[in-house]
This record gives sequence, structure tokens and C-alpha cells, in this order.
Amino acid sequence: MYRVWLSIMKKSGSDGRTRERLSREAIAGGAVALADAEGLEAVTIRRLAQDHGVSPMALYWHFKDKDQLLDGIADRLFNDVDLPPVSTEPWPQQLRAVLQALLAALRPHPAVAGLVTSRILTSEAGLNIAERTLSHLRQAGFSPEQAAEIGSYLLGAVVTLVTCEPGQRHGEDDEAHEDAIRVKAASLGALSPRRYPNIIASSGALAACASPDAYYSLGLDMLITGVSGIATEAEAAS
Repeated sequence: MYRVWLSIMKKSGSDGRTRERLSREAIAGGAVALADAEGLEAVTIRRLAQDHGVSPMALYWHFKDKDQLLDGIADRLFNDVDLPPVSTEPWPQQLRAVLQALLAALRPHPAVAGLVTSRILTSEAGLNIAERTLSHLRQAGFSPEQAAEIGSYLLGAVVTLVTCEPGQRHGEDDEAHEDAIRVKAASLGALSPRRYPNIIASSGALAACASPDAYYSLGLDMLITGVSGIATEAEAAS
């Protein structure tokens, strides 16, 4: 996918105006595509400049260092979150819809999903997500302090769902991906049946999700059920 993205960018700049076309958003998009294909460690300003056929200074105009580039990547992910409109549905359903929107934006980009955890309050798009999350938690009866703690946990949990998906694809090589899954399943299946009977029984699911959609749906269900249970217990105790 990164090669396809790069090809499109180069064609759009084939008239010699490549540098002018390298907006902050385009650079961040290229960084995300590169991380998807080769991992976050491959993303450097020098590498992006080389792939675009420009000098690093053309990118430093937008990002002074790699930390700022990582900020730009996180901002790009937050901007991809399509927040649902506020509705009259009960707060658990609305909160789940917000988490689902965040998950949909992060799920295609596991290599960079972890960047959003510490950056949600540093961009307008991230602030909008945080505000909606806190609003629904306040509707549930949580104090501002509790809402902040629970909201932070929920964000981290969504990120963990994405980064820890069993059998997650790394790079673009289908054969290597399938080989890695087989090796992991075989390694787990070869453990001592007397010491690890349950790991062996679950070896296939631990190596790769039979249904990634079901995996993510279950994850969101557990998060919302947990928060709802805490809210119910607090209300009963008050």
C-alpha cells in the first residue's frame, strides 16, 4: 500500500512541483503508509524525503524533528475519527459508538496506534474525542475526576485491542504473515499438555483471530459492560 500511495504522490508532483505539494497532511499520510508497510521504526524524516525525491529540509519546513512528525501522525489518526452525532440513546450506546469510531480509525494502522495515547489532548480532533467521552461518562454519574480516569483507561484499552490483535498483519507479505501464524500456533501446540492444557486448546486463537470483527466487538462489549457495571454499583451505593 505504501508503494501505491507513493506512486500516486509522485505522479501528482511529476510537473516539478513536488515540494509545493508536500503539505503537512500529505507528509503525515505518507508516514502512516510507510509505518503500515514497514513499521514505525522505518519512519524518519530522511526516509520520507528520500522516497519523495526531495531534501530533508523540504519536510523540516513542516516538522522540525521526529517528535513533531509523530505528533502529526497522531493528529492524522484523530482527524480520521468520524464521531457519531449526539443522540437521545442511553449513554452506554453513545459511549460505545464513540469508542467504535476511534477503533475504526486506529484498526488499519496498528503500527502507529500507540502514538495517540499521550497525544489526545494536544490536537483539536483529539480534544473533541475526549470531550465526547467525558460527557457520556458524566451522564453515567461519574465525577469529573472519575470520568477522566475511566476515559483514559478506555482510550488505552482501545489502543491495546488494536496493537495486540492476535495474528495481526505486519507488512505486506502474505506468505510471511501466514508462515508466522503457523509457527506461533505450532510452538504453542508443542507445549507440555500436562502443564499448559488450556494454552494448547486455545493455540489457534492465540496465534490469530478466527474473526477479527468478533474480537473487536467483544472487546468493546467488555469495556462498556464494565463501565456500566461500575456506574450501576455506584448508583446503588449512593
